[in-house]
Amino acid sequence: MLARLSIRDIVLIERLDIEFARGLAVLTGETGAGKSILLDAFALALGGRGDAGLVRHGAEHGQVTAAFDVARGHPAFAILAANGLDDASPDDSSEMILRRVQLADGRTRAFINDQTVSVQTLKAVGASLVEIHGQHDERALVDAATHRRLLDAFAGLEKDVAALETLWDARRTARSALDEHRAGMERAAREADFLRHAADELKKLHPKDGEETSLAERRTTMMQGEKIAGDLREAQDAVSGHHSPVAALAAAVRRLERRAGNAPALIDPAVKAIDAAINALEEADQHLTAALIAADFDPLELERIEERLFALRAASRKYSTPVDGLAALAAKYAADVALIDAGAGQLKALEQKAGEADTRYAAAAAKLSAARAKFAEKLNKAVNGELAPLKLERAKFMTQVETDPASPGPQGCDRVEFWVQTNPGTKPGPLMKVASGGELSRFLLALKVVLSDKGSAPTLVFDEIDTGVGGAVADAIGARLARLASKVQVMAVTHAPQVAARADQHLLISKDALDRGKRVATRVDTLQTDRRREEIARMLAGAEITAEARAAADQLIKAAG
Repeated sequence: MLARLSIRDIVLIERLDIEFARGLAVLTGETGAGKSILLDAFALALGGRGDAGLVRHGAEHGQVTAAFDVARGHPAFAILAANGLDDASPDDSSEMILRRVQLADGRTRAFINDQTVSVQTLKAVGASLVEIHGQHDERALVDAATHRRLLDAFAGLEKDVAALETLWDARRTARSALDEHRAGMERAAREADFLRHAADELKKLHPKDGEETSLAERRTTMMQGEKIAGDLREAQDAVSGHHSPVAALAAAVRRLERRAGNAPALIDPAVKAIDAAINALEEADQHLTAALIAADFDPLELERIEERLFALRAASRKYSTPVDGLAALAAKYAADVALIDAGAGQLKALEQKAGEADTRYAAAAAKLSAARAKFAEKLNKAVNGELAPLKLERAKFMTQVETDPASPGPQGCDRVEFWVQTNPGTKPGPLMKVASGGELSRFLLALKVVLSDKGSAPTLVFDEIDTGVGGAVADAIGARLARLASKVQVMAVTHAPQVAARADQHLLISKDALDRGKRVATRVDTLQTDRRREEIARMLAGAEITAEARAAADQLIKAAG
């Protein structure tokens, strides 16, 4: 439910903070007091169209903040999660704050729980929290796309629809696998001869990933090794051959060690240095030996490497594929050939699986269609039962359910649309096209009363749906708004005292003159007892409030209570 609404610098509103309660809240006031401005500001916070003209004259920007108490599990939280917005509150309910900043240059900024969001996200969350209904409003219920969902909510078919969506996904997956396999078989069949030849050729070639690089590196090493082998041998002869100093150095060390006892301080450092030199020469000899082994090659091996590289690069040119891609291409061609050879059996299995998925979906869709048709009649009866007191006794509400198995979808094969017939003998048609503004408002009220909290946002706003009616009809509208408010929060902008008398919370919209009359600002007062009676008397009598009007106001409040 809406808990608080704060408005700053919007048109005639400088600063306004309103606390809302559960039940029915009515907004009254004289024409031009600012009721429409209040609703426009609220709609802005819900993601409505921004307009630089909404910013109060002289202000750089306006701002509207709407705070809601939202039950856990409400669809609004799923929208937040889908857009990467965190809400880690473990409570059964959580505060959700929608805020919109309107800049004087026409730009707007949107926030949910102080996190920046797109206007589209704000609008989606706002639509899940609030429905606004008015004579010319097209945001709620009048969209035929929502009628199926509302019928399903009335019938309690949400679980059946969710199960059908699962079957639809399984059907789509099975169909996709079948179509993909069939397309692969057709493609492979068209190229069968080429595929078999290519697969055999690449199988014999047996290319490996990275093979070209390793062969090229080996060939380069072998060709360079031939040039430097002589220098390596000469260096090794100097280190460990006939001209090696190792033998002489070893003999010198032995002689010095025999003398070490006489003068160790003189001999030990020299012995250690010569030992280090001998070790270094032996390590150099090991490296030279390894280098000579690496540089040594068999000319036949070099020839084999050259032939392999030629074969790989020839295949690369033939199949227009990099050498490193030949292994993957070979696997693909082999798979295509296997598809040709074994595809018929697999195709049959996939066709059977897809057929079974079709059958399960069709059976569930047919069952759901039957349930919708049954509950459509019940919905018609319930809504039509509400029309007579609303001065629509000659009108008729009907739920059109058109089933087309040839046009299936995730929610079934049904197209649901609400139609009305305003008078006997006239042609029925879609709700939005046939009903006039006042009739549309009353049809929507009857429908919402029947649907109650099923498929409804937690807050409903009715903007002057009692325009043009009075007496018993206005009282009937007030009674239905009060009934609806026992299930969901209801706000109503009204000029009917019969509606105002039934309010749980009465808000008076008025204008204050500021700066000695140089400017005005809209204000909102919560009315209690005497002031409430006075406002309802004004709604009854007009500018001059009489004792009779006050008595009539008392009677309305007493009757409503």
